[in-house]
Amino acid sequence: MPHSFGVRARTRHMFAKKFRQHGPIHLSQYLMKVKVGDYVDIFADPSIHKGMPHKGYHGRTGIVFNVTKSAVGVRVNKLVNGRIIEKRIHVRIEHVRKSKCQQEILRRKISNEAAKKKARETGVKVNLKRQPKQPKEGYFLENP
Repeated sequence: MPHSFGVRARTRHMFAKKFRQHGPIHLSQYLMKVKVGDYVDIFADPSIHKGMPHKGYHGRTGIVFNVTKSAVGVRVNKLVNGRIIEKRIHVRIEHVRKSKCQQEILRRKISNEAAKKKARETGVKVNLKRQPKQPKEGYFLENP
């Protein structure tokens, strides 16, 4: 028997609420402040059918390019036949979360600026580059 190719086909777990997370959406989701240029994660809320993004955009991170009364326009990259196309989609605010992808970068930027300022005052050269995890120090075991 052939399977279906509907808009919500093969979304059994994707568009399902987590255990003990059912019920109405929180008011803070509607009052979330979103500005043009913010990074947002598209995460479809299955209890709200209006303005739901297509399943291909679920879990994607994009940049807000437009803010309307009840929705936001998001620029998202999509893989189409081996090339990446920037798609512009409008999604209702219920299906969007603030992204945490920039937090580590901004935190590192602040710490780097503080380290640079301290280095200028003390005259000591400081390395601001991220270092990969180094091998552990060698050691000898005592005989039991």
